[in-house]
Amino acid sequence: MYNAFRFGCHRRQSGEHNPRYGGDEVATQMNFKLKAQVNRSSARTLRHALNQPAAKGSVSKAGDELLVEAEMEGASARELNRRLLAALRKAEKRTTLRAEWTADGDTTERFFDYVLKKTINS
Repeated sequence: MYNAFRFGCHRRQSGEHNPRYGGDEVATQMNFKLKAQVNRSSARTLRHALNQPAAKGSVSKAGDELLVEAEMEGASARELNRRLLAALRKAEKRTTLRAEWTADGDTTERFFDYVLKKTINS
């Protein structure tokens, strides 16, 4: 008989303590400024994706790309980047995102799609 618990494949309940991931600590929300270039997506789709995590910002067109400047609140730049790109790719799978997220503490993280490329501490 297969035992998923024995192999560590079980899922934890949402309220269960997990010391590996910070346990009962609540993730702090930080403000991030986003500057991004989006390819292969429409402005309408991009505005809709920005509204998912409740962002304030603007979208403009420059050639084949859409340029985005926005402010968003979240636990980390990685999490916000993942949510934004996932929302964009629901509408157009070939969408690419080059994003620069700057936190309140002046730390900037640059992403290409889901991959963190560079972290700059100012």
